[in-house]
Amino acid sequence: MALPEVICVRDVEKYAIAHLNKNALGYYDSGADDEETLNDNINACKKLRLRPRMLVDVTKVDCSTTILGQKISFPVGIAPSAMQRMAHPDGEIATVKAADSLKTCMTLSTLSTTSMESVAEASPNTLRWFQLYVVKDREITRQFVKRAEMSGYKALVLTVDAPVLGNRRIDVRNRFHLPPHLSLGNFEKVTLHIEKNKKSDSELSRYFVSEMDASLTWKDITWLKSITSLPVIVKGILTAEDAEMAVRVGVEGIWVSNHGGRQLDGVPTAIEALPEIVKAVNNRAEIYADGGFRTGTDVFKAIALGARAVFVGRPILWGLVYNGQKGVEKVLQLLQQEFHRTMQLSGCVSIKDIKSSLITYASSYSKL
Repeated sequence: MALPEVICVRDVEKYAIAHLNKNALGYYDSGADDEETLNDNINACKKLRLRPRMLVDVTKVDCSTTILGQKISFPVGIAPSAMQRMAHPDGEIATVKAADSLKTCMTLSTLSTTSMESVAEASPNTLRWFQLYVVKDREITRQFVKRAEMSGYKALVLTVDAPVLGNRRIDVRNRFHLPPHLSLGNFEKVTLHIEKNKKSDSELSRYFVSEMDASLTWKDITWLKSITSLPVIVKGILTAEDAEMAVRVGVEGIWVSNHGGRQLDGVPTAIEALPEIVKAVNNRAEIYADGGFRTGTDVFKAIALGARAVFVGRPILWGLVYNGQKGVEKVLQLLQQEFHRTMQLSGCVSIKDIKSSLITYASSYSKL
């Protein structure tokens, strides 16, 4: 049966929601507690208005930029999303190949259903980052770091907003589980302190949750930097105070994120937190953002506020459901086309032209 035509990310999302099973859809689409932050993520960009400039020659527009010195074709990368083979049999392999096709960056989740080595082998020339948790058993973390280095990943993205797992009610109600035909690929080569005959994937998932380290502090980032030559990016920063701490411990990147609304409900969105973080960092580290970005115009607004690039998670999963690698490519192409058009209609011919003067808050017009 022919796939329906899709002309925006929302179309892809609607298709995915209609075709995913309850277990996978609940896991991918849910947020914490009342899901206020989940919904805020989607709506936050609408609070900003564009202030386009006219009579600029936009015949030729260059959307490319760099992240940690590596060129990407436009400022949208792929955020880490766990267990992608629940969305499509090719999972993370399809995603990394799509990233290669669009010449952008893929961030692989620790909890991927394909090992970091297999992803690297499938697309060795793709710009790949590895998302990392520092767990109680530091030897597990050390093993992940060394494997990422050996497999050609170019940065470590340390998630810092998960000392414990957020309360995702839908997963509780659905009794979420990894389907028995799938496995947590990155754990296949890890020596775990559990009995070999109890190493089922559901038990590995529970073991990993039990290993989440509530004692993690800034000194652990110093430790992480001491065991790797890779750049370290901290993901989950929402305040100027934490951004300043991140710079002090020497991270190369700050990823503004509320974990897709899946951890603490009631926190600011990335687009709301960006201004204070950009001001605090003052160009001492690169800044990225994720959470609720669904159009090229959303991306443009984040770049105008000081983000180096935006990363998308759920739209990639929807693309996988829609049509595997081709579906992910379609999502990225739609965002690229929309971003390119927004640049033209705003009077920008390169990324450096996207300045904060091109946006304002909708509330600034309320007195008119």
